[in-house]
Amino acid sequence: MARDIHGMVEKRGVGLWLTHLLMILGVLVIFFPIWLAFVASTVSQPEIVRPPMPLWPGDQFFENYKAALLSGVNVPVATMLFNSLVMAVGIAVGKIVISLLSAFAIVYFRFPGRTFFFWMIFLTLMLPVEVRIVPTYEVVAGFGMLNSYSGLIFPLIASATATFLFRQFFLTIPDELAEAARVDGARPMRFFWDIVVPMSRTNVAALFVILFIYGWNQYLWPLLITTDPEMNTIVMGIKQMFPSGDDVADWPVIMATSILAMVPPVIVVVSMQKLFIRGLVDSEK
Repeated sequence: MARDIHGMVEKRGVGLWLTHLLMILGVLVIFFPIWLAFVASTVSQPEIVRPPMPLWPGDQFFENYKAALLSGVNVPVATMLFNSLVMAVGIAVGKIVISLLSAFAIVYFRFPGRTFFFWMIFLTLMLPVEVRIVPTYEVVAGFGMLNSYSGLIFPLIASATATFLFRQFFLTIPDELAEAARVDGARPMRFFWDIVVPMSRTNVAALFVILFIYGWNQYLWPLLITTDPEMNTIVMGIKQMFPSGDDVADWPVIMATSILAMVPPVIVVVSMQKLFIRGLVDSEK
């Protein structure tokens, strides 16, 4: 018996070591390209194009990042970072607010066809972006929202996925809470703000992280509706930094811009990681 237990402990120890080894290898595989990009952002152009490429940071850090922040193809990178930040925050907040209200109405308000309307919202997930993008552009152009933050944000703030997730979570809230609030004379919106929203905090945090990154990485939609360089996002700016023809790309500045573009999403993930993980775990229960 003791020998069997000892063998199980040894097998578990070996399995644990293998698991950690695979995790470390996975981290290295993911981190190494990012490290190379950072190194490339701190060296000069000749050092990048002359093999072998250095694996340790150089002495051009401040020069390259200053050039990246204060210059760009058409506008400074700082302006494009601000545009992306406004767009990402606007999309994330807009999707969460609309999805919270939609899911609350579907779950707690008894009106004819509420199940039908929910599935109509959910079926929009089956429509590819290519089907919706032309009519959406026509609507945005008709309202005069081209080259504006409202044009970047409003067409992307509806989310069937977030509505579905909030609906599923609201269905797990005990009916006794709604009954108690009704007995106390609380109106529906009071119940929503005082009970439902605080209970949804971890789900909101998890969705905010996902939706912020979704908004930050948008490329096709901003490319279609922005002709003013002052409204370019950082993803568009990085693409425009690659020259056409036989011109040589300014790799240190491009890599510095790419590293700067990673900073806001990383800050959001790191600052909200506890709520993010808890929200993902709660959504699986």
